[in-house]
Amino acid sequence: MKIVSACLAGINCDYKGGSRQCPKVIEMIRNGKAIPVCPEQLGGLTTPRTPAEQKADKVITKDGADVTAQFEKGAQEGLKIAKLVNCTGAILKAKSPSCGSGKIYDGTFSKTLIDGDGTFAKLLKENGIEVLIEDEI
Repeated sequence: MKIVSACLAGINCDYKGGSRQCPKVIEMIRNGKAIPVCPEQLGGLTTPRTPAEQKADKVITKDGADVTAQFEKGAQEGLKIAKLVNCTGAILKAKSPSCGSGKIYDGTFSKTLIDGDGTFAKLLKENGIEVLIEDEI
């Protein structure tokens, strides 16, 4: 079983209120091989919401609000779901402050990428769950 970013499943939960449909992810869900989660919604953030990026050890919105606590709560709740279904891997949205794996935006809102993991991706990896982004499947 895999955990997948809900936006990749076609669920309108990205920060703009849209989705980032990935046909391979949708097929996995239809075949009972994946469960969609949105850690940002699980953390209590609204959809749509102000864009956020990681800056050092915080997650800050474009208008300066600190949403670190919501991102951490959502990551913890997503991990609970992963453990409940004996998740062996995850396919998450690239570059996201929650789900990005390997590369995330640098906190300047200038579309500059840096090495790093989103809050949820990092927690999954720390718990032995392999994380891929949609381009790696």
